Amino acid sequence: MDVTSRFAAIMAGPEAATPLDEAALLVAAAVRPELDVAAEQARLDELAAAVWAPRLDALCKCLFVELGFAGDADDYYDPRNSCLDQVVERRLGIPITLSVLLLEVGRRVGVPLVGVSMPGHFLVRDKLDPDVFVDAFAGGAVLDAAGCEALFRDLHGPGAAFDPAFLRPVGARAIVARMLANLDAIATARSDRPLLERVVRLRTLVPGAPAPVHRRLAEVLASSYRFGEAADVLDGLAAADTDDAGGDALAARRLRARLN
Repeated sequence: MDVTSRFAAIMAGPEAATPLDEAALLVAAAVRPELDVAAEQARLDELAAAVWAPRLDALCKCLFVELGFAGDADDYYDPRNSCLDQVVERRLGIPITLSVLLLEVGRRVGVPLVGVSMPGHFLVRDKLDPDVFVDAFAGGAVLDAAGCEALFRDLHGPGAAFDPAFLRPVGARAIVARMLANLDAIATARSDRPLLERVVRLRTLVPGAPAPVHRRLAEVLASSYRFGEAADVLDGLAAADTDDAGGDALAARRLRARLN
């Protein structure tokens, strides 16, 4: 399967119909291109079969107590923690991948949940009771809005400004974009150029990806001496009349001049 083409097709459809599990596994396939996405979806089905009741408490007890899923506080930036298949395999992850696990197993058993992209720590919110939040990284701990704010201040400092909008639900595209941004940072820190290119290319395919993400792809391509491809990316931005279309067109011309 061509991961990039399939990811592009998923992202091109209506957001409400976006299969979050498949999209997250395609992100993981950027790390392990040999990944069998269908087989990993079947593993999620198996996890759902272990949940004995379509209730949030049963779902959390099954995943975080009986099956032992937990946050990886020892090696948080291990790239495996950003890959849903490896989270299922190792039963370790970071807030966003453990939350995707909770969302997708919950969807399979009929527990209606939504993701919450709070800065610094992804959470899950109960659709039926919007005052109930779950911290998947903390073993499925249940929080209210005040608890979420306290967690935010623990992460960012007591003087950090908290906006209630941080607790609004987000869709699949925002979740996937955040997962990819995490992997972008990890690949950069590890100087893993092939992974970085795959990840940044996927970032550009998420609808609404800002111009700086496209410029980042051009930068990554140019760093591998692929000046023509980098110029094509910048020409695309210039044609879209972005915030700096003239600058993008000039940068593209300069890259093409390096082909001579």
